[in-house]
Amino acid sequence: MDEYLIVDGYNIIHAWPELEQLSESSLEHARTRLVDILVNYAAFTGDHVVVVFDAHQVKHTGDRSETVNGVQVIYTPEGETADAVIEKLVGELSRRGTVYVATYDWAEQRMILGRGAYRITPRELWKKVQHTQEEGKKHFDSGRPADAYLENRLVDEIRLIFERWRRKKE
Repeated sequence: MDEYLIVDGYNIIHAWPELEQLSESSLEHARTRLVDILVNYAAFTGDHVVVVFDAHQVKHTGDRSETVNGVQVIYTPEGETADAVIEKLVGELSRRGTVYVATYDWAEQRMILGRGAYRITPRELWKKVQHTQEEGKKHFDSGRPADAYLENRLVDEIRLIFERWRRKKE
């Protein structure tokens, strides 16, 4: 069964200190950084990730959606809140798999729990992201590339046998 993570974008931006600080100088930069973090997270976990940014108070915006390296990014249309879009998504996706929603909005948490989804606080999501990054580093920072070569992991006796076989073929 698939797992889906729906992220209330601005909610997380204002809950994570690094992104909050970025948003003070450039909200666009904070959005981009959040999406980048979630792209890496999705790549490691295999989860389907959707980020919803609230644009209901912005004039003349249409419903905008894009996919950034596998992460779906939704900007709500004028007059529609992120909460409303998240509610719809939870209803649709809960039939396909397990749905988690990252938000600290209490009203939103109650709604998603009522629809069968699970809630994740911004702090819990941060911990999951950090854990995933650490696991990725262990996987990819295993040393020099040559350390992964089979010949460097063989017992000396076996390596000599293979070397003799190789020289006979030449």
